Amino acid sequence: MGKIAFVFAGQGAQYTGMCKGLSPETLARLDAVRPGTARQIMEADADELMKTDVTQPCVYAADLMAAFALEERGIKADAVAGYSLGEIAALAYAGAFSIEEGMKLVAKRGEAMQKASDLHETGMAAILKLSDEKVIEICSRFDQVYPVNFNCKGQISCAGDKAQLLDFAQEVKAEGGLARILEVAGGFHSPFMKTAADELESVFASVEFEETKIPVYANYTAAPYEGNYADIMTKQIVNPILWQKAIENMIASGVDTFIEVGPGNRLGKMLSRISKDILLLNVENEETLEAAVKAVGGR
Repeated sequence: MGKIAFVFAGQGAQYTGMCKGLSPETLARLDAVRPGTARQIMEADADELMKTDVTQPCVYAADLMAAFALEERGIKADAVAGYSLGEIAALAYAGAFSIEEGMKLVAKRGEAMQKASDLHETGMAAILKLSDEKVIEICSRFDQVYPVNFNCKGQISCAGDKAQLLDFAQEVKAEGGLARILEVAGGFHSPFMKTAADELESVFASVEFEETKIPVYANYTAAPYEGNYADIMTKQIVNPILWQKAIENMIASGVDTFIEVGPGNRLGKMLSRISKDILLLNVENEETLEAAVKAVGGR
């Protein structure tokens, strides 16, 4: 077996009761920083969980519950990446800052991005069955629709003004593609998030970062974090996610086993379209934890 990577789920994967029963100690530590997180994870309905300022700290906590549940069973990552919000969980897991500091950061990030979302009626859509070049060309027909998440071959997420997204979806259909509206409350990783990036720039700059213990592949560069961590985190908010390229770079570094940690298995579905030569697992509950442990030989 080659290297193991954990990939941390992002916004849009949330559901009530996510990661229930995994690493209660981790959840308790994070709930102490942001009281009410445990209740929201276990009890909040879909509407409450969809609010960005709720989604982000809850998914962050769930991601780390899954990751540390694996560690408690003897399975550690050799490298990590996180999808959008999940990148903060990846950084915390890798030791860039404590998980408590990460919770404070993600709470501020969620609040700032919620405020930015409230300034415009925006949303996101996943575009399937079209080439990257065609999706970029269709976006160019609109002044407020942007290609933002380069997920895998044949799948790009776009952010835009809600009214324009509807017309954009029709253009996608006319070109033979499929547009699926995502369960998120904003136009993330686009110019719509500039006010959030401006607000968070000083927040991130105030953090005393530690060098990560393992490589953390950044959404913004598709390469391991190095240099000015705060600048990379800030730029991630208003720039596209280079997910496919990051995963390809991880595979090139020797990773052949990817474990998605946190709610759902959306990332695994993307990874299955990036490479057929990797082992894909996910951990979001006790059943999937046991399956992952069995598959990779934890204690």
